Amino acid sequence: MTMATTTKPLRILLLGGTTEAATLAERLAKAENIEATLSLAGRTANPAASKLPMRVGGFGGSDGLADYLRQQKIDLLIDATHPFAAQMSANAVAAADITNVPLLAIERQAWTPVEGDNWIEYDSVDAAIAALPSEPEDVFSGLGRQAIDALCRAPQHRYLIRVVDPLELPCELINSELIAARGPFQTGEDARLFADYNIRYVLAKNAGGGATYAKIEAARQLGITVHMVRRPAIPDRKTVASADEAMAWIATHHRARSDLGV
Repeated sequence: MTMATTTKPLRILLLGGTTEAATLAERLAKAENIEATLSLAGRTANPAASKLPMRVGGFGGSDGLADYLRQQKIDLLIDATHPFAAQMSANAVAAADITNVPLLAIERQAWTPVEGDNWIEYDSVDAAIAALPSEPEDVFSGLGRQAIDALCRAPQHRYLIRVVDPLELPCELINSELIAARGPFQTGEDARLFADYNIRYVLAKNAGGGATYAKIEAARQLGITVHMVRRPAIPDRKTVASADEAMAWIATHHRARSDLGV
């Protein structure tokens, strides 16, 4: 998309870490009269390369983010973080309110159960794990590395844990195995994985999108029970569902600035 030319580039801070953020970053890098920065939380050791300048790490809460927006003279704030990055999203809402910087969130649609799914939904990771049977079971965890400590509180199970970056499992999970892999994943491959490890339960967050949906489809095919963690609540904000819609929103702001001669 070609943006309207203004005397001053539109400065954008993109809070990333998702497929949607990567897609938008690529579009922004090609757009005219845009100066965008991609901000990552730093939870993966080797993030995918981006054509945008990157910053890694937190801001120090909503006040720290607000200070950054002011110091960098940010015109637009876009939240394309993971649906479970609730604190970062809440900080973005608060910082936008403090600074009057327009905020847009790219919020992918949540998964919904279809015929053949056997989901039990929970409000937290801890609740989903605690609801597993007391007797040892073979369990696939797609909850991410942040859930390792919670898994340690039910150490009787044999976990197959998939995360992005390699890590050493704690001694409590001596009977478990780790797979380091980055999506997107394929349904057939996950089905074979679950069959090979005799998986009886899948632990998952309702992240939405297609990159990690394979485990849900594989569980459906094999009749495996899914303990699904519901999304956390996030304060109200303007949302769109795609990078295309985000670019249209950005273009609207660009035209408004151009009309004002800013």
